[in-house]
Amino acid sequence: MFEETYLLPSSHPSYDPTKHSQPIKLSQLINELNENVKYLPGIRLPSNILATPDIANAVRDATILVFNVPHQFVSKVCDQIQGHNLPYAKAISCIKGVEVSLEGVSLFSDVIGRKLGIYCGALSGANIANEVAQEKFSETTIAYQPPKETPKEQETPKEYPPVDHATFKTLFHRPYFHVRCISDVAGVSLGGALKNIVALAAGFVDGRGWGDNAKAAIMRVGLLEMRKFGKMFFADTCRTSTFTEESCGVADLITSCNGGRNHKCAKMMVATGKKIEEIEEEVLNGQKLQGTSTAREVNGFLKMRGLEGEFPLFTAVYSKFSCRVRGR
Repeated sequence: MFEETYLLPSSHPSYDPTKHSQPIKLSQLINELNENVKYLPGIRLPSNILATPDIANAVRDATILVFNVPHQFVSKVCDQIQGHNLPYAKAISCIKGVEVSLEGVSLFSDVIGRKLGIYCGALSGANIANEVAQEKFSETTIAYQPPKETPKEQETPKEYPPVDHATFKTLFHRPYFHVRCISDVAGVSLGGALKNIVALAAGFVDGRGWGDNAKAAIMRVGLLEMRKFGKMFFADTCRTSTFTEESCGVADLITSCNGGRNHKCAKMMVATGKKIEEIEEEVLNGQKLQGTSTAREVNGFLKMRGLEGEFPLFTAVYSKFSCRVRGR
């Protein structure tokens, strides 16, 4: 975890003036209280979760790595891990976003795999964090399809069980958190990234008071553009059914366009006339929206290829932020 200091409120039930009267390291508080008091207050964490800012130590000897950081930090995190992970480790990316460069667009599962020399799948779905933490029912989609032939150093030792769909279902599935495993890593990754752009558009509609019919139209067009993007740039692996049948597709889109923070902040931006950065500062407790950065990066990628007109909704969302024209 990223280390920072935090002043525990005196109203917290575990507040001790002899220990908590000054800001202390957040990792120390998490380990002491079994609670992420800043970002997930009121939720009791299992006692076997240990918070540490030492990422090299965190990944050492781990055979399964789960990545869940803001997408702008992925490359830096991987740089810190390089040389410390097991060569036969396997990974799952929960990261919402895509990496855009002059060469093209990459999935963060591919970025992680390339930088660390391991295979990385993806997890995404209709999983608003607070609801999952409260053990309210939800579904998710895990995509995992390693190549049939891998370098010898990446092979799982024979004394370990195989890492496959059944393994990941065992690791992640709970009575309140249902898991479906598929092979479409590109579709799962893109669903998690692109739905945030559509959620911003849905927030604009709600902020203007245009009604549920208008928002439904935005969601329909958004789903089509998500699918089109996947089929256009990841045609070899991306499947239409991932967007239309899985939690990472249509279900996540519905949730994000009604209860996600990208929707919430976009709605507030339109309703108040404030800049999105002001809204983030007011309501996100130091965190940043993923939808705005994804919209900017995707637009840059499309613009380089003269394809903005092929994705009018994605383009309009970016224009809304870049021009700061209220109500447009």
